[in-house]
Amino acid sequence: MTLEQTIAFLTFSVVGAITPGPSNVMIMATGSLVGLTRGLPCVLGAALGMSSLFFCAGLGLAQLFLLYPLTLAIMNLIGAAFLFWLAWKIATADVTEAKGDTKAVGFLQAAAFQWMNPKGWLVAVSGIAAYSGASPGSAFGLAATSAVLFFVAAFPSGLAWLMAGALMQKLLPDARIARAFNIVMAIVLAGSVATIFVWPETAAFIP
Repeated sequence: MTLEQTIAFLTFSVVGAITPGPSNVMIMATGSLVGLTRGLPCVLGAALGMSSLFFCAGLGLAQLFLLYPLTLAIMNLIGAAFLFWLAWKIATADVTEAKGDTKAVGFLQAAAFQWMNPKGWLVAVSGIAAYSGASPGSAFGLAATSAVLFFVAAFPSGLAWLMAGALMQKLLPDARIARAFNIVMAIVLAGSVATIFVWPETAAFIP
């Protein structure tokens, strides 16, 4: 990529990474449950998971989905079902459990989550489709560059959401308030999934 293309793609990545969506809701919920330090593997896994998605999209997955839109639609349905299940788990999380015993979303879980996140697929496919035609060079070079740039945008963005969740942990000592917060997070997560089917033209910008 040229410098101008790099700046444009990085801007796209920052917008895609920091705006509210399933991945960021998961990170914030993790921060509210286990705090900043124990939530760091979740942020790292989410950033690397999305980067690997961009890498694979750049190597040809994006073209596959563009040629066969039904494939992407099926992936969206499977991912949406998984995210609704995750919303239920967040809403019913045991807030009375000791903080040290609460199970955090780990590195591998967060990384795998990105491959089940319909909006993650939309971000990767739309990003690669938009910038591949304007970027000369090999598909591998584009895939590797886009993966690195998205990680640069995604990790600090996820860290900001984790810090917000950790702050909520300190502000929500009462179990009833903490449960209400989890329910709100679950509703936001479920609502963000719905935008995939209601406003598909905007969903690509919400990871």
